[in-house]
Amino acid sequence: DGHVGLRPLRLRDNARWREVRMRNAEWLRQWEATSPEPERDVAPTYAAMVRRLRGEAREGRTMPFVVTWDGDLVGQLTVGGIAWGSLRSAHIGYWVDQRVAGRGIMPTAVALATDHCFATGLHRIEINIRPENIASRRVVEKLGFRPEGLRPAYLHIDGDWRDHLSFALTAEEVPGGLLARWQQQRAATT
Repeated sequence: DGHVGLRPLRLRDNARWREVRMRNAEWLRQWEATSPEPERDVAPTYAAMVRRLRGEAREGRTMPFVVTWDGDLVGQLTVGGIAWGSLRSAHIGYWVDQRVAGRGIMPTAVALATDHCFATGLHRIEINIRPENIASRRVVEKLGFRPEGLRPAYLHIDGDWRDHLSFALTAEEVPGGLLARWQQQRAATT
């Protein structure tokens, strides 16, 4: 959509992905999942991470995407926890380069991914955010994700179990597509 794109995460993204992640390490640290047993867990190499995500994608459990701005990698969005059957649900997690934050990149990327998920047969998308992560909360608010409540000690982040606010959207709530609704909102405010 315009300057913003989504595409599969690739092995050849290694150098750019690492550069963006390293430059944003301090900014992202307070929001990134961590292991409750860091002494037992070794961070995977980029190649191992991509292979794991690709394997989960082949099994229909994950959709790992790179977020681009004019073709340049500026973040990552992962659709995870995909459940089929009677649930047909997934959750979305994301991060973006601080240099381009605030340009509407992530709301557009989330809208693109959500529409893709609904088009492939999923029914519900969930996003869980730490209460103090105002920027991520603005993403779901802009897109009209419905607040569903607090999940105490939901995810281990930055060395401790952290509470998260849960937001969700079903396919019926955006019959014309989330991207179209987001585009209408942007047009109305410019």
